[in-house]
Amino acid sequence: MMTKENNYKNKNWYAIESEDIVKELESDIKKGLSEKTAGERLDEYGENELPAKKKINPVISFLSHFNDILIYVLFVAAIISAILGHYIDTIVIVIVAVINALIGFIQENKAEKALNDIKGLLSPKAEVVRDGNRNDIEASKLTIGDIVLLDPGDKVPADLRLIETNNLKIEESPLTGESVPSEKETAALDENTMLGDRINMAFSSTTVSSGTGKGIVVAIGENTEIGKINRMMSEVKLEKTPLLKQTAQFGKTISFTIIIIAALIFAFGYFFRDYEPSVLLMSVIGLAVAAIPEGLPAILSIILAIGVQNMAKRKAIIRTLPSVETLGAVSVICSDKTGTLTKNEMTVQNVSTRDNDFEVSGTGYAPEGEITLSGEKVDFDNNRALTKLIDCFYYCNDASLGMDENDRWIVKGDPTEGALISLYDKADLNELNIRRISTIPFDSEYKYMAILADTGEKKIIFIKGAPDRLLDMACKERLESGTQDFDRQYWEDKILELAKKGQRVMGAAYKIVEKEKEKITHEDIQDEVVFLGLAGIIDPPRPEAIEAIKACKEAGITVKMITGDHADTAKAIGKEMGIDDGEKALQGKDIENVDDEELKKLVLEYNIFARTSPEHKLRLVTALQATDVISAMTGDGVNDAPSLRKADVGIAMGIKGTDVTKDSSEMVLADDNFSTIVAAVEEGRRVYDNLKKTILFILPTNGAESFLIIASILFGTLMPLTPVQILWVNMVTSVTVSLALAFEKAEPDVMTRRPRSPKTPLLNAYFIWRILFVSVLIGGSTLLMNMNLLAQGIEENIVMTITLQTIVFTQMFHLFNSRSISKFAINKYFFSNKVVFIVCALMIILQLAVTYMPFMNNALGTRPLELHYWIYPLVMGISIFFIVEIEKAIMNKLGLARL
Repeated sequence: MMTKENNYKNKNWYAIESEDIVKELESDIKKGLSEKTAGERLDEYGENELPAKKKINPVISFLSHFNDILIYVLFVAAIISAILGHYIDTIVIVIVAVINALIGFIQENKAEKALNDIKGLLSPKAEVVRDGNRNDIEASKLTIGDIVLLDPGDKVPADLRLIETNNLKIEESPLTGESVPSEKETAALDENTMLGDRINMAFSSTTVSSGTGKGIVVAIGENTEIGKINRMMSEVKLEKTPLLKQTAQFGKTISFTIIIIAALIFAFGYFFRDYEPSVLLMSVIGLAVAAIPEGLPAILSIILAIGVQNMAKRKAIIRTLPSVETLGAVSVICSDKTGTLTKNEMTVQNVSTRDNDFEVSGTGYAPEGEITLSGEKVDFDNNRALTKLIDCFYYCNDASLGMDENDRWIVKGDPTEGALISLYDKADLNELNIRRISTIPFDSEYKYMAILADTGEKKIIFIKGAPDRLLDMACKERLESGTQDFDRQYWEDKILELAKKGQRVMGAAYKIVEKEKEKITHEDIQDEVVFLGLAGIIDPPRPEAIEAIKACKEAGITVKMITGDHADTAKAIGKEMGIDDGEKALQGKDIENVDDEELKKLVLEYNIFARTSPEHKLRLVTALQATDVISAMTGDGVNDAPSLRKADVGIAMGIKGTDVTKDSSEMVLADDNFSTIVAAVEEGRRVYDNLKKTILFILPTNGAESFLIIASILFGTLMPLTPVQILWVNMVTSVTVSLALAFEKAEPDVMTRRPRSPKTPLLNAYFIWRILFVSVLIGGSTLLMNMNLLAQGIEENIVMTITLQTIVFTQMFHLFNSRSISKFAINKYFFSNKVVFIVCALMIILQLAVTYMPFMNNALGTRPLELHYWIYPLVMGISIFFIVEIEKAIMNKLGLARL
């Protein structure tokens, strides 16, 4: 009996003759396995199912999102605040932490859904031969050695080595990226044959488009090609986005700094200023609350959410918030070819007769476009040879075109035949009264199709197929003036010319036969055949994608095409789209022969990758990340899912993309338009710029408050603000006002500057200088004002209220400084962001409420102010605005003010 020691998992079944495989797996082509043997093998190998991933308790998963040092510091501050009776502080801090944890928890759950979608691709039923009988069984009950029968429309239930085929074609584009169905054969192949070329295999989850076949099961469950994709997805370690990495490091830095400063200040106050421990502890808690930007996580989330809404308006659906910003850092976009850069709709682009070469406009199956000669629309009355050629393609054809529920043109049948029907519709010829009498269907062995047609006047055989086979038949060729002896060399050169353009070439020919003919065979078309011409067919590039690639180059972004197609096709498409010069491409077999270190060099050198498998795509993305490149990967098939999940930004097609692909992605293109990515990158860069402006706006507020508290402890003076007042500034006014920066328009150079390096710190040297400068400026001037007012004998609560208003008003004026990092704030774009003025008005209303509403006075310890006291916040705010503008002008002149 066959045992696991046979090590069937590691065999290259496609390189072994089918008869030998049947013997090795102890099966029988006619009788199949016995039910007894099948049962024993099910026990030995398990069922034909993808393994279930061990589920993590949702509560544990949710709690893991609190594992962040900044959250720990906040929780400690919240607990101490609660002990000291400051419950408002505690509640607000806890709410912020819970919201952030919820966002992370929701994002994490998408991976499990992606794996479940892959399981949904597997066939629920299989037709097998057991004990000599044909049976329909659950696909999960298939085992190694089972004989499976395939019919049109069937979903292949496991990986099969084909042992019989009858015009069998299988749609494999979700797995291999091939544009057209794979024509299957049974002969053994070379051991180095790549996945997309294994024409004697039928892979689990692919679909039979035509013909019939029989195969023997050689892989089930996780050992199938689709199972390997599932395993790759479950093993992919998700990378943190640049923003998350930066904010994590930023959080650690701030936390350690706050802890050290707080400890030093507590020690200084305790030993040198004779504070009561409880009073000093409250001051240090106030310092921690002041220094930690509690509102920053919420503000970042809101700004990213606004970015998501803006991208949705531009047809880019963002599934994870941090991906908005990551898009702005992308320096390489790895794109699948079929359905992403191209339409995944075969289209005739060139038609050649012996007299002329014609161009065909229009893309996809839509019958829109025209046939031209030297730029002029063809007159078919003077081009009878062309008419005959197109007629042949049309009548010797089994496909049809129609509209789907979304009013998009689709083909029913073979995509190549659909392209030929679209060609006929573009020609707008008068349909002939032709009756098909007999047909030789397309066969992968003969590689042509022929029909016997009755035109009423005569009977004619139309032949369509691989041009090399038709060249062998032809003895004449059709010209406009009649026929002449066949010039094979001319047509071989023409075929090579079209193939170099990456086009799939189809030939057409005919033969006139006697009127009594009622049936045709292969022998009937071996002589007296007249060759008509050629059609060059291609999966055409999306016109908008060509423009998008050009825009990517201007933005410093490299586009790399990764496809399962042949190298010549890939190079031709790459050259046409402006990705590369069309001279070189790295193939899947080359990728397999290099180690990871060498691949890191090659992935930067090459922009075209052909004949790739899902494993290759994943290795390429991993290699890019190993070189510290922020990469995006686009795709629509199941074969793209692991690399989409691994990439910094996975981008799925919304219309033609599979559910698996969408759920593995961070972004879905609602219009399947590559150019939408460019718009999303622009939005991502705008969002990141505005995030940095927001940080530049918020942190000086925290710095100024911290400066006030540290100075008061060092000088032994009254605390200028209470912790509750500090929290009001940090969580209410800061959040409210800073939201305006989320609506700032993109900087003029946003799409001409190079992508930022992932190593670029969140705060560069200029930002740190600016934060310290403004913090000391606001904090120092406010402290001097505070001490001056106290020296005048003004009531402490009144002084605290004036101090609070001064901090808020200087913050409001500093908002206008922050709208542009280096340019003067009052410019032609001053009124472009109306939200700035709305939030300023709202903030003024809130501050008036804090000052004059009794319940707010009680909650925050404020007092109503007489009118003349408002001169302090107003003058301080205006002064800060102009001083910062002078600093910007100086730094800009020195070339130091930059994002």
